[in-house]
Amino acid sequence: MLEPHPKVVRTLLARYAEARFAHAHAEDARTARVLADVAYTLCVTTGTATVEDAITAADVLLERSRSGHAAPDDNGAAGGRARADLAA
Repeated sequence: MLEPHPKVVRTLLARYAEARFAHAHAEDARTARVLADVAYTLCVTTGTATVEDAITAADVLLERSRSGHAAPDDNGAAGGRARADLAA
């Protein structure tokens, strides 16, 4: 399974936090759409169905990248060479 690059995950988490803040301060159709879009992108990027699960998965991925323990690649080798560099 491809794993997103930690920088992409950090960017999505920051965008999600900004969108939640903006929507909390101005609940309108635009802020709701931005929040829904970034939540969907975060879920797709982490392979999860809910934003809560996506945040948990993102935390795990970022912790693993900080500790130097990359997920195994599709062949079971440590290091996970295949990384998805997704433009946010």
